[in-house]
Amino acid sequence: MTLTLTHLSVRHAGIADGGAATLDDLNLVIRPGEQIALIGPSGAGKTTLLHTLACALQPASGDFILFGQQPWRLSSRQRHALRKQLFLAPQTPPLPPRQRVVTTVLAGRLPQWSLWRSLVSLIKPVDPQAAFAALARFDLQDKLYARVDRLSGGERQRCSMARLSLSEAALLLVDEPLSALDPSLMRQTLTVLQQEAAARQAALVCSLHQVELARECFPRIIGLRDGRISFDAPRELVSDAMIAALYGQRQTVDAVGTVDTNQAAPADAAALKTVAVARC
Repeated sequence: MTLTLTHLSVRHAGIADGGAATLDDLNLVIRPGEQIALIGPSGAGKTTLLHTLACALQPASGDFILFGQQPWRLSSRQRHALRKQLFLAPQTPPLPPRQRVVTTVLAGRLPQWSLWRSLVSLIKPVDPQAAFAALARFDLQDKLYARVDRLSGGERQRCSMARLSLSEAALLLVDEPLSALDPSLMRQTLTVLQQEAAARQAALVCSLHQVELARECFPRIIGLRDGRISFDAPRELVSDAMIAALYGQRQTVDAVGTVDTNQAAPADAAALKTVAVARC
């Protein structure tokens, strides 16, 4: 097993004991090489779950086993070593603005490099060819020596994906990698990401607002709502009714492919409408 969660609950800082949990009573098993789409309405807890899996948030209760170890029973040094097997890609990558793209991408190899080699690479990139090849997979090779603060939001996201491809992590945690991309780039970026995970047999957990892409591209889908798992199923078993219930709708797609989105938040209504559009 890559990881196991058993009756796990998480509270954000500032929530007193006895207050509502951000994640509540989660049971989850992720095996090596699995590719999982995490979907749900805004505020469902998707980002919190990814940060918990990345050992960035400590659970309030329950069991968390990662690569055969319990991260929060390890020393800080041991937990830091365990994190070398993880790669967390936030929705808005915290990339140093004045840094060159080549240096930012090569940072994906920092967990495997010595301190000396890491410092040398800050002055003169030690493997620009590898960074170029990683960027080329996302059509960003022309940005190799550009400054990060000159990139658009979508280019920054793809830069972060190129950095992921140079890591050796066995668990890839990706938060909304398509949110700033044009539709023409969404599928390409998702395809490269999944190919990279498959090539190294890494587990991939990817949160998405693009429901139809999740249902089309990922063999396993987890629906999260109000900090709880609403469903965890193979994609062929995920129905329109399940999606509608997940996003708080009273009805599913009807015969002419329309969706009642009266009670959905704008972002969630957009996610549901992708179901209707794809069915037309």
